[in-house]
Amino acid sequence: MISSDKLEKIQSVVGAFTNNKYIKSVSNGMVLIMTPIIVGSIFTLLTNLPNDAWMNFIKSNGMIDILKLPATFTTNIMALLAVFLIAYSLAEQFEADGVMAGILSLIGFLIVTPVGQIKDDKSIISYIPFDWIGSKGLFVAIVMGLLISRIYVFFVSRGYVIKMPDSVPSSVSKSFNTLIPGFVTSIIALCIAVVFKFTSFGSLGQMIYTCIQTPLQGLSGTYASLLIVNLLIGLLWFFGLHGTIIVFNGIIAPLMLSLDMQNLAAYQAGQELPNIIGYEFYRAYVFCTGTGLTIGLTILMAFFAKSKQYKILGRLAIPTSIFNINEPIVFGTPIVLNPIMIVPYIGAPMVCSSIAYFVTAIGLVPRINGVQLPWPTPIGISGFLLGSWKISVLQFVLVFVSLIIYYIPFRYMDKKAYEQENAES
Repeated sequence: MISSDKLEKIQSVVGAFTNNKYIKSVSNGMVLIMTPIIVGSIFTLLTNLPNDAWMNFIKSNGMIDILKLPATFTTNIMALLAVFLIAYSLAEQFEADGVMAGILSLIGFLIVTPVGQIKDDKSIISYIPFDWIGSKGLFVAIVMGLLISRIYVFFVSRGYVIKMPDSVPSSVSKSFNTLIPGFVTSIIALCIAVVFKFTSFGSLGQMIYTCIQTPLQGLSGTYASLLIVNLLIGLLWFFGLHGTIIVFNGIIAPLMLSLDMQNLAAYQAGQELPNIIGYEFYRAYVFCTGTGLTIGLTILMAFFAKSKQYKILGRLAIPTSIFNINEPIVFGTPIVLNPIMIVPYIGAPMVCSSIAYFVTAIGLVPRINGVQLPWPTPIGISGFLLGSWKISVLQFVLVFVSLIIYYIPFRYMDKKAYEQENAES
């Protein structure tokens, strides 16, 4: 058993990481962009439904081009949204103006973003490719959002601003206050753009995408990484720490989301989906019914428990588990700091995600299309929306697998609880 002192040390170390302003800002920014991405994903579904009558209808009257617009200006501009929201979140944590930090970071991001040109006989048309303001530019958005926002906070917190008299309206005064950090951050972004223009990469975005983002995505999309992430999430939850937020949202969500956006782009174009693992893979097979795939334990409690405490807990937890919320089970069983439950709690998602990975790899079940769904979307419905009824069937198979994995620990705990209840009556 782990002593309380050691447990406190573990919690303090992990808590310091979780509460780090920069990690938290990235996590908050990624969470906030999910709303527009979900909206865009729903419209992507509408333009790719497996229904010939519907598809012929929207193609014949030109509606398909209109229905594609929400996806174009949500999922395809996720880097623009991310840079603003990450910078906003960081500035707010330093008690500075998040809106101005977000605006300056957005400007800095656009300065370092490659601009394309189309020339004809009469004019030159400049444009920003969607590639660099979408998932491909996500890591540049993270870098520029943190960098520009922190520089802005530095100038404002130290009073390196143009101060106007109190008689000047606050809106005017605020605009002058940001002039100096605005000039400085724009010059820094310009210098970055110029430096990388004379490299073999041509831009900061291409350098990060080639040297950092692509290798990290390659690593995070492997079966080994799937097992490691599941292990870390389960261990942290066992110690009472929110492993999903710390490991998934805090570290690998940008990578997973980029992999999903690659699948979504291929899905929109009617091409083969490139990635097995992505953000929604975890949501479909790992976090479905909550972390630890505790739906199996919930069903056992609700319908097979002899003890009153577990029977009542299971029946209370079933409605929330259907919508992927399992805190009643995690803390009510409890699973936290319960050595009997650590093996199934970590083992269930590892086994189930392994099954999902390999049946997808051999083509028995299709790859997930990258559409982003609201968190509470129940299994079955989510599987169908993510690409196929086969995914829905697999989700229910994994529920049965989780039930088997939890069975022996459940029977042991239920027997002890039942005996204790009889002894007290």
